[in-house]
Amino acid sequence: MVGGGPAGLLAALLLVQGGVATVLVAPPAPEDHRTTGLLAGSVAILERAGIWPALLPVAAPMRAIRLIDDGGRRIRGPEVVFRAAEIGLDSFGHNVANRDLVAALAEAVAETPQLRRVADTAADIRIGIGGVTVRTGGETLRARLLVGADGRNSAVRTAAGIGVRRWGYDQAALVTTLHHARGHDDISTEIHTAAGPFTLVPLGDRRSSLVWVTRPAEAAALAALDDDALARAIGQRAGPILGAVTLDGQRQVFPLSGLAARRLAVPRVALVGEAAHALPPIGAQGLNLGFRDAAAIAEVAGAAVRAGADPGAAAVTARYEAGRRGDVASRTTGVDLLNRSLLTDAAPALALRALALQAVKRVAPLRRLLMREGIAPGGV
Repeated sequence: MVGGGPAGLLAALLLVQGGVATVLVAPPAPEDHRTTGLLAGSVAILERAGIWPALLPVAAPMRAIRLIDDGGRRIRGPEVVFRAAEIGLDSFGHNVANRDLVAALAEAVAETPQLRRVADTAADIRIGIGGVTVRTGGETLRARLLVGADGRNSAVRTAAGIGVRRWGYDQAALVTTLHHARGHDDISTEIHTAAGPFTLVPLGDRRSSLVWVTRPAEAAALAALDDDALARAIGQRAGPILGAVTLDGQRQVFPLSGLAARRLAVPRVALVGEAAHALPPIGAQGLNLGFRDAAAIAEVAGAAVRAGADPGAAAVTARYEAGRRGDVASRTTGVDLLNRSLLTDAAPALALRALALQAVKRVAPLRRLLMREGIAPGGV
């Protein structure tokens, strides 16, 4: 398989654990200062893979999610709080620094003797009827199944001739980590503004990660501020929720965009993670979706190998495609619609949104349904 991000590392481990002989082609991942909200389904996958004990000490639980409409909106919905205890969970999941997540997965890869890692890029990929060939700078590898987890500009996807649909938004995200005067009480807070969500996610004692989605010009202006000025701007936007804030990590800005591969698999090839789909950082869906991809391809390929079948055969990759298509399509559409719904200032749309939030706040069965579906397809 090709790709050394979190979804690729996890897929390689799960494939080996499922009995599939695997070679991972991936150079070391670049340093990433972001965090990821791992929902309960992803935590369960990491537990089955034996990774979670290494992450638990550096993971912050998210026991509640609070939605707040920005005070500047013409029509505001009510504040809504989703509590994991309401659906019988201790937390919705945990927030983890990406560098800690990658380090734990990479260490597990290094300690798995049945899994060989080639720390190089895939220079040439050829896909034939009977198998695939991957050439790196130093060797040639052959396999019956090629799993591509090599990101938005996937060389595996290109070699397989799989088309892609891309779209963009007039938005950019400023991400950093904060220290704050008040405790967050394990509550993740989303303030919905006309430019996008301003999201604060717990990251330990009086620390939070910030994803501030706004217009590109404002994101650039914020990024150009010195630390004290940026901290003041963040504090003003957050209001009294966390008290005074100071920056506690590096800042990054990146444009928001989306991507959806036309196919998730073809004979000999399966795509996982951002090689298959990429979403804006809204609702903590992107990497969680990729982790479910990793678990699914490991299950399908492992079952084929145990049955003495070809894991890259058309029937096997079609089974993966069929199993993942609904989840990927629903999450991609849902995140896109949610993001676009925040950007409108039309009174009818704002009124409809306010009514929907009022219903979620007042109708407990609806609220519980949304919580279960937000964590994983089919609920928990």
